[in-house]
Amino acid sequence: MELLDLLRWFHVIGATVLLGTGAGIAFFMLMAHRTRHPALIAHVASTVVTADMVFTSTAVIVQPLTGVSLAYLIGWPLTEGWVVLSLGLYGLTGLFWLPVVWIQIRMRDLARAAAKEKRLLPKQYDRLFAIWFACGIPAFLCVLAIVWLMLAKPSLPLF
Repeated sequence: MELLDLLRWFHVIGATVLLGTGAGIAFFMLMAHRTRHPALIAHVASTVVTADMVFTSTAVIVQPLTGVSLAYLIGWPLTEGWVVLSLGLYGLTGLFWLPVVWIQIRMRDLARAAAKEKRLLPKQYDRLFAIWFACGIPAFLCVLAIVWLMLAKPSLPLF
């Protein structure tokens, strides 16, 4: 397998992991949240935090490395419109994702405490969930847009 093919493969796997893990995390957190059962939410949130640290974090590192390497080997300038837009959307996604990681950890901890003390989830949990959900939508849409840009490579004269 040539280096270009290997990089392309890693890049596609990374995009798949970002998209799949993001969708899976969102689905399972939402389903757990809907139960309002602190012990279940704590368990699911713990798994979600681990998945984000193992899978999402790895893909977040791999994507720009493989993307820039592919652009260089193929001969696409990083100033190409669709590349610039992809990188901008990637940065925007990161701005939404970083607080979400902290929020997931905090929601997990609040749910653990509520389960341990056999009480309902506190209002702070609900506020954090609303922010988590609100950040997840644009982040996920950005990732979808990036995947489309990677595949379509539209002509977008920016400079």
